[in-house]
Amino acid sequence: MIQIAVFSDVHGNLPALDAVLSDIRTRGIQQKFCLGDLVDFAPWGNEVIEKIKVLHIPCLMGNHDERIAFDIPVIPLEKHSKEETEARFIAIDHSKKHITRENKMFLSQLPFHLKLNYKTGNKHWNIQLVHSGMKSNDIYLYENENDAVFTGMLEESQADIIVMGHTHLSFKKQLENRKWAVNCGSVGRSKEENRLASYLILTIDENKIVPEIVQLAYPVEETARQIEESGIPDYYAAFLRNENISVL
Repeated sequence: MIQIAVFSDVHGNLPALDAVLSDIRTRGIQQKFCLGDLVDFAPWGNEVIEKIKVLHIPCLMGNHDERIAFDIPVIPLEKHSKEETEARFIAIDHSKKHITRENKMFLSQLPFHLKLNYKTGNKHWNIQLVHSGMKSNDIYLYENENDAVFTGMLEESQADIIVMGHTHLSFKKQLENRKWAVNCGSVGRSKEENRLASYLILTIDENKIVPEIVQLAYPVEETARQIEESGIPDYYAAFLRNENISVL
């Protein structure tokens, strides 16, 4: 039996990342992978990047990582309210000013996606890791997406399971022929009502892959307070406290 942990969308929230890494360590899981979006919305962007580097955790380039690494202009999203749009501009500008040059270089060199192969007994399992899609790291795929979308991604990758993040909403969707599409949720900015830090454990044996979504409490108030004491808009502190903030 093999176990691997997959997490995504830390968004500068170091207390949430520490909670997830501690839980992974307690379970004795050695293999860890991150699907990207290390930065923006909480004040520990540099510290999160440094921890990923020091622990040698393979990490993909999320859309926020790409934006900070290459100073890509922020484009308003139709789904965001005026309040969130304004907060988003300020928060991303904060990261552009505070993420170090060395850490921006690190983000710029992250891979776009990663395919893993694990052998258990006589069976080879192919696991495709993406931030959000095979060709884009900024496509929104939810649980209610047509199965054909996920099946197409699996066929393109020749994988048994595809694991994604980006939407901050976890799900497990079993498809035909023992295939899976899974979203591991968000470590640091969950859009689920409970706002818990979320990650994925994959348990692999010769006969099957079993995905398990793990959700953990962490010191949300510490993160919210530090956001309020930084140059990041209070909008994101209110969001973590679930104070009537849109989750789109």
